[in-house]
Parts: sequence; C-alpha cells; structure tokens
Amino acid sequence: MTERVVLAYSGGLDTSVAIPYLSEQTGAEVIAVAVDVGQGGEDLDAIRQRALDCGAAESEVVDARDEFAADYCLPAIRANALYMDRYPLVSALSRPLIVKHLVAAARKHGGTIVSHGCTGKGNDQVRFEVGLNALAPDLKIIAPARDFAWTRDKAIAFAEEKGLPIDVSAKSPYSIDQNLWGRAVETGFLEDIWNAPVEDLYSYTSDPTQERDPDEVVLTFDGGVPVAIDGETVTPYQAILELNRRAGAQGVGRLDMVEDRLVGIKSREVYEAPGAIALITAHQELEAVTVERDLARFKKGVDQRWGELVYDGLWFSPLKASLDAFIDDAQRHVSGEVRMVLHGGRATVTGRRSEASLYDFGMATYDTGDTFDQSLAKGFVQLWGLPSRMAAARDARLGGGGQ
Repeated sequence: MTERVVLAYSGGLDTSVAIPYLSEQTGAEVIAVAVDVGQGGEDLDAIRQRALDCGAAESEVVDARDEFAADYCLPAIRANALYMDRYPLVSALSRPLIVKHLVAAARKHGGTIVSHGCTGKGNDQVRFEVGLNALAPDLKIIAPARDFAWTRDKAIAFAEEKGLPIDVSAKSPYSIDQNLWGRAVETGFLEDIWNAPVEDLYSYTSDPTQERDPDEVVLTFDGGVPVAIDGETVTPYQAILELNRRAGAQGVGRLDMVEDRLVGIKSREVYEAPGAIALITAHQELEAVTVERDLARFKKGVDQRWGELVYDGLWFSPLKASLDAFIDDAQRHVSGEVRMVLHGGRATVTGRRSEASLYDFGMATYDTGDTFDQSLAKGFVQLWGLPSRMAAARDARLGGGGQ
C-alpha cells in the first residue's frame, strides 16, 4: 500500500513545491491540508485547487476561524498571555490548532507521515513536532526546509523545472505570518535592529500619528469571556474581528521587539495585534477590580508561565492543562464592563464596573462617608513591621549586616 504524507499547506511557493518534491523523495501520495485561522488573503477554494494542480492526491480546507477564536485566543485573553510581557503569541497560538487538524487528516486519509515547511532556526518546528508527538507519536515527520536543506532558490528552480502553476516571481521583502489574532513580520531589512520599521510593512493597523477622532468602546465580559461590544452580543470570533477593525484603525497593537526564541537566538520581530492588545488590556483591568489580591498576585506568575509554555510549543503538556484549570477557576468572578478609548496607538481604560467588584467606595473614599476604621491601622503597622524591626535590632546588636 502506498504511503501517504499529510502536508500543512499554505498555498505559497514553498508548500506548493513541497507536494511533488515530497512525492519524489518518499514515493508517497501527498494530502494537502490548509487550515483557515483567519489569515485572509487568497480564496481557500483556489488554494485547495492549486494543491491538486501541483500533484496532491487529496486536498482539503478546514474553516477553523471560530474554533481558533474560542479554543485558542480566548484562553490567551483569560491568561493575559504576553510573552516577554509584550507579545500576544500571534503565531504560537495557531500551531496546536493546525497540528490537531493535521492529525485528524492523517487518521481520515490513512497518512503515516506529516510534513511542515518550518526551518531549523525557528520556533514553529518545535511547536508542530512536539504537538504531533503528543497527539500522534506513531506519525513520522518530515520538514523539507530543514531535513533536506531546501532553500527558496531550489524551490524556484524546481517549480520552473516541473512547470508548476504558481508565481515564482513575487517575493516579499519580509517573512509574514498572520491570522485572526495578529500579524508577525520579520527578515529583510528588519534584521538590522537599528533600522526602524517603515509604514508599508503594516497591514492590520493604521498610522497612529494620523489625525482622527478617538473611538470609545465598552466591552462586556462574563467569566473572563468577552460577550458584548457596546451592548451588542458577540462571539469570541466576532469580538476579535471587531476589535481588530476598530483598534487597528487607531493604530493600536504595534510592537517592535527583540525576542528570545526557543532555539536560543534573539530575533527582531514586528507585530500587529490590535484586537489582542485591546482585549487583554480590558481583561486585565476587569481582573484588577474583581480578583482578590493574593489570587491576583499568584495568577500573574501563572499567566507568565502559561504564555511561556504556549510560546515554547507545550500546548498539550500536563503543566498547561493544570494551569488551565487554575485560570478557569480564577475567572469565576471576572464579569462586568470596561470602557476604553482607542486613540493614538493606545487602548486606554477610562471606566470599569462589575456586580462582582471588590472595590468598596465607602472603604476607599477620603471624604465624608468613609467606613474604613483608621484606628486599627496603628496596631496593624506595628505588627506588620515586627519581623523587620526584630531583624534590624539583631543586626545592630551583632555589629551590622543589615541594609
């Protein structure tokens, strides 16, 4: 029986060329699988047909936009997931979803090999292969760009030799990966980290320095889930799509950073994630109102670790599953409304309210009606500082060693 290779297919030069190339190298039939995670661009039916025209035995397109929003982006909102405190995991979040559908296609079509287009220098090879090993350790993995030293020049020559129906002349000066959650741009002149980004590399966001009226928006959350925008009920997909539009129009969500890659090198990345930044900003503010202090402090460490696990390709790990359970419990009271002004590249919170609020006006006010018993404070301060006072006295008695 002929072996079958399931290929993660984007429709571009590299993965189109991979179809006949993999067939030649392995003697296997190729099953092309394209997953729609809201990346936009070409019509997916055209992409499906191109795979067949390039020699695929089967070709399928999976519309996973709602699934991506609800099962991958939404957990990132609830975890306030920002790698290195800045990057909202644009590419990292989509990889486990793609892996899931590659495994499903392998089971459906009798595939024994899975192939992806990642190089040996990036994070995505880890995310794909660790995920595949977790879900389907029986499947073999081939990465032509890494395993066969496959370069773009070789791909162009191969495409011309085989007369493949793809345009080999168009070459972007950048490497771009985009989806519903945001857009990642790298390589080209950006590899010199002194070079400033130019306006034409942006697509999801408008120039934040342009004159325009501010946009005020009210986001409603229920258990950490965005459920309405300006009172209109939305699904997670609709919430992200609408905030991409409105926050993007105000230049919100542009990032230019030098990032620590999993493989050990530093990489310069430019990101656009207007919806992600707006939603996480609002969610963080609502947590500040509804989550008790010690739980909030502990959750910050959980959020950071959650983001690192996802960035490092460990979506299917036991630790992430346990952190998911903690975050889910911590979101029980994260319900209410947050008002933001989108303007000048920033999403600025201007109001918040919640039935589950821990903010007590009577306890907080310094005016008439103050219900905070200040007479208790003196003893509290003395007891709170007692360990430090005793340590300082000890150090003075023994001749120093204190601060």
